[in-house]
Amino acid sequence: MGASSWRELLGRIIADPQEKQRVVNELGVNPITLIRWVKGEVVPRDENLRRLLEVLPAQREALAQLLMEAFPTLVVPSGQDTPEEATRVPAEFYSRVLNIYVATPPERRFWSVSDLTIQLALGQLDPNYLGMAFVIAQCMPPAGATHKIRSLRQNAGRGTPPWNAYLEQEPLLLGAESLAGYAVTVGHLVVQQSRAEQTHVPARWVEWEESAVACPIFLGGRIAGCVVVSSTQPGYFLPFRQRLIEKYAELLTLACRTEEFYALEDIELKLMPSPEVQKAYFVHYRQRVSDLMQEASRRQSPITIAQAERIVWEDLETELSGLAVSHY
Repeated sequence: MGASSWRELLGRIIADPQEKQRVVNELGVNPITLIRWVKGEVVPRDENLRRLLEVLPAQREALAQLLMEAFPTLVVPSGQDTPEEATRVPAEFYSRVLNIYVATPPERRFWSVSDLTIQLALGQLDPNYLGMAFVIAQCMPPAGATHKIRSLRQNAGRGTPPWNAYLEQEPLLLGAESLAGYAVTVGHLVVQQSRAEQTHVPARWVEWEESAVACPIFLGGRIAGCVVVSSTQPGYFLPFRQRLIEKYAELLTLACRTEEFYALEDIELKLMPSPEVQKAYFVHYRQRVSDLMQEASRRQSPITIAQAERIVWEDLETELSGLAVSHY
């Protein structure tokens, strides 16, 4: 006998524990969330309803009919179009980012464009608030004897619980020891699906992080930095989510100035110490900036706060890259 509702059909499907776990993994939702859908306690978002059709191909026809009866306004793509649908950034999102881009003064453009893009990305990549961090790590300007890029500076980010809402408040330099550093060096997206996964890819796992993706921000073959997306769920970054992250990385090219993109051959990342070690150095960051500006003023060669900040960041980069050697 056929099911009378999509909830009843889904309940029958997940009565099999193995199938239930597969659906949970594919959708990237909590098992409790799935049960609440079946019981009618929660109405899934349209995106999740469409994803159900993708992860249940054997029941697709019957499920699609029941979903359209329950949700007359739901757009159900054809089976051939489902993968494309799952990897699409809504046109409205592009419009909103472009509007911010053209309306914002250059000096504020990075913060405005990146913050909006990150918010939109989190909403699409973590619709059920399972826990995700989305940060941008920009290339530090070339420095040192070789005048190469030695590290990436984490300077924008947001998260959903258990991460903080605003992650740029946690300054950090990433180098060759990090997933972001590896992605920038090889010039393409890199994914780690589990802490337990043994690969040649370097990764320094942080609290709550069970899977992660790093995707370079490219423009015309040159690179400005990297997007790093972390999830509390192992195996969360299925191919369709990886493609979405690539598209958001493309959008973030609008946040960066042309001169902030560098040739791959100019990137020679150093090792950076752990966040715990770095934290002790960043405690005095503001004081160092203030002291530098006062000293420049005493020498009658005043500098702006932006110039002072750049000098302090370069000094910190040199100190931390030298310190990292003793920690490996």
